[in-house]
Amino acid sequence: MDAKKVTTIVFCNVVVLLLATVVQSCPPSDRAALLEFRSNLNEPYIGVFNSWRGQDCCNDWYGVSCDPNSHRVSAITLRGISEEPLFQRAKRKGVMTGSISPAICDLTQLSGLTLSDWEGISGAIPTCITNLLAMRHLDLVGNKISGVIPANIGNLSKLTVLSLADNQISGEIPPSITRLTSLSHLDLRSNGVTGVIPGDIGRLKMLSRVLLSGNKLSGRIPESLTRIYRLADLELSMNRITGPIPASFGRMSVLATLNLGGNLISGEVPGSLMSSSISNLNLSGNLVEGNIPDTFGLRSYFTVLDLSNNRLEGGIPESMETASFIGHLDVSHNQLCGKIPAGEPFDRLDATSFGYNKCLCGTPLGDCKK
Repeated sequence: MDAKKVTTIVFCNVVVLLLATVVQSCPPSDRAALLEFRSNLNEPYIGVFNSWRGQDCCNDWYGVSCDPNSHRVSAITLRGISEEPLFQRAKRKGVMTGSISPAICDLTQLSGLTLSDWEGISGAIPTCITNLLAMRHLDLVGNKISGVIPANIGNLSKLTVLSLADNQISGEIPPSITRLTSLSHLDLRSNGVTGVIPGDIGRLKMLSRVLLSGNKLSGRIPESLTRIYRLADLELSMNRITGPIPASFGRMSVLATLNLGGNLISGEVPGSLMSSSISNLNLSGNLVEGNIPDTFGLRSYFTVLDLSNNRLEGGIPESMETASFIGHLDVSHNQLCGKIPAGEPFDRLDATSFGYNKCLCGTPLGDCKK
């Protein structure tokens, strides 16, 4: 082989290698967006951004993932040390501070953003985030993020997880949220969200968890929630919700947790709840009245059954003895009267489960007067 052919082959191989290197590097626009995003954040303790160097943000940049085909940034995953002892977290007053830069919206192929448990990230969620149509996972749990949920959040039709718990978010749940038909996990716990739960939330047929406890929500529980057949966990405690408990909750096939404690819910306890799939039922701290339904049976299996701090009357129903299992039972602070049944589960419960009623008696309380 003559020297000219050898030179040509070598040159072609070099060009191929150079082209491969160019193709496999992240675009300069993605790198610039990441650096702008990083400039708005301060994390001096762990050094999660120490590796954000060099031209290729798809190569060994901590927490950055890229699509293997397009080599565009597809996810940012930066989790704080949520398992750190509380006294240490209090001492350092948050690991990461700063805010989420709108530059994040220049990452047009971003499908996941996780900035959870840093405690110190503040500011609002950039409204332009609703333009990231590839977004599937948005997790900003455990920070100091304020402002409102972007009104056009419903544009993110591929979103499956929306976790904004433990922040300082205010305003109402945007009506457009009911367009997120792929959403399976909604967590807005421990914020300052106001207004009502959208009445047509039942359109979100993929939801398995709806966690809205610890807000300032008002109005009634939408009946449409009971038509989400995948729903396993519903937590609405510590709000200002009024009205009755929909009886159709008791007909949901996979609902395991129903936590409505600490609201202004009124009316009676639907009998269907006592022989349903629900194993963790908390109705404490409401305005519920009437009798405890006498509808327990072999299907009744409760790890937690909390009916305390209501206005319940009558006695403890005899059918409760036929339940397959009742772990924690609390009927204290009501207007109940009569003798506490003997046997399981009553013989292993203490007086706090029954205290502060009108005239309950028997073990573990005092003897009944003849």
